[in-house]
Amino acid sequence: MSVVATVVVVAFGLSLIAFTCVAFAKPESAERFLTVFASSARTHYVEQVFRLVVGAALVVISPAMWQPRMFHLFGWAIVLSSAALLCVPWQWHQRLGKPLLPLLIRHLKLYAVGAFALGALLLFGIFHGDEA
Repeated sequence: MSVVATVVVVAFGLSLIAFTCVAFAKPESAERFLTVFASSARTHYVEQVFRLVVGAALVVISPAMWQPRMFHLFGWAIVLSSAALLCVPWQWHQRLGKPLLPLLIRHLKLYAVGAFALGALLLFGIFHGDEA
């Protein structure tokens, strides 16, 4: 099980880094990607299930990671927030995102740097866990 969790967290970390590359190389593609979130019931539920998988993987693998308590809490925060969003109508998620999306697009490169930092931190946490 921890091998699967490791693969999920590494894939997520790499996808955050890839998003950063896209945001700098083709910002219009990154904007299109971001505008899809919560645009329909299907995308809302797919996003939440994806987040649940990533959060659960972090909870499972966190004991073997660098700073296990931090990653354990972060994983649970993702799981609980995703579970909460699964329990509310998707339109609420969409209404929350609509006013935030222009701000996110306006500061896309800053957001991308944050995504890169999180991706790098996840990869560091995975690959330096046994050294702590």
